[in-house]
Amino acid sequence: MNDEFLSVHNHREQAVFRAVVDAAERFPILANDRGLLADVACVALNRIQPRYIRHDVDYAFYLTDSERAEEDRTIAEAVDFAFRFVHSRVSTR
Repeated sequence: MNDEFLSVHNHREQAVFRAVVDAAERFPILANDRGLLADVACVALNRIQPRYIRHDVDYAFYLTDSERAEEDRTIAEAVDFAFRFVHSRVSTR
């Protein structure tokens, strides 16, 4: 396999991971379970369109302020939905 493929990644993953960690305190039932937080991240990532890139700096450079704000809003909404979704499944166990 070409080593250049190793640099390809979904730019939104790290932003979603940070948003999950930041929002975890609002959901104490989930906050201390790393497996459930990973589930939240998966649900959130599946709700938003991926942006595959090779270099983060290039992607960030070309985003306008409105595009950046829209991306932040999209991630926040997806993470909020994901927490509520996973929380509802855990609560019914």
